[in-house]
Order: sequence, then structure tokens, then C-alpha cells
Amino acid sequence: MNMTGHIAGITETPLVKEGREQAKIAGKKAIKLGIDLIVTSPLSRALETAQIIAKEINYPVDKIHTSRLLLERDFGSAEGHPYAPDLDLDGFSDIEALNTLIERAHLSVRWIDSLPGNTVLVVGHGSFGRALRSVLTDHAFSNAEKIQNTEFLLWRA
Repeated sequence: MNMTGHIAGITETPLVKEGREQAKIAGKKAIKLGIDLIVTSPLSRALETAQIIAKEINYPVDKIHTSRLLLERDFGSAEGHPYAPDLDLDGFSDIEALNTLIERAHLSVRWIDSLPGNTVLVVGHGSFGRALRSVLTDHAFSNAEKIQNTEFLLWRA
């Protein structure tokens, strides 16, 4: 749906060929990061991305942790609609509230902190990634800002 400019949200969509290629490149870049834990959204496009990266860095695929906390923002009935920067998301009453998304990001940090691992790769989605970054840094959440596919955002406690 991203390839056609439609809002995917929590709609289950497959990872496309370009996404697989981007994941392989990301994996090659990730080798030098010393990742000792991979966590991901359970949506197949994120899970497959995590698995591809894991193979590239020789991380055991069966050791990848999934959590619904890392799901993309639920865009409700807006899912499947064409995306436009000026789309009025407030016009849809069933979209996951921004404060709920940010609270989920807080909960995900606590969950990740409870897991064994010092250098954690989080594989997720754009809106959730922006919410997570806003929790981990003083970077304010922006719905308009785009995180590029397979972009690495490093955070150190």
C-alpha cells in the first residue's frame, strides 16, 4: 500500500521486492553495529524485514522477539485511503489517538529494557518509529516527518 501511496497502518500487507532489497542493504550496514537483540512488530512486512536483516548479520532468526506494542498506528477507516500530506486525519473518528500511540511507545521502551540485550534493533513502522523517537529523545513527534525505509536511528541511554 505504501508503494501505491495508500495508508497501510495495521492492515496486513506483504513486503515487496524493493523492501526485501532495502532490508538486505540495511543488514549489510548493521553488521558493524554489534546488534545482540532484534525486536519487531508482528506485521509480516516488519517481521520479514527483521528476518532478512537477522540473516545478514548472522543473528538467529528464531531469537527475534515480536510485540504488538511495536505495531504501526491504527488508522482505522483511513486505512486504504490515498495518503496526502494535507489529509485531515481528525476527520476519521476511529484512528488511534496520538497520546495512545505515544503511551504505547513508552510501554515498548519498558518492555525492551526488560529483555536481555545491550544493542537492540527495533524493526517497525513510520508513525510508531516517530513516536518511539519522540520518547527516546527530545525530538518532538511530527506526523508530517518521514522516516525513510530501513533508516537507522541510533539512540544510546
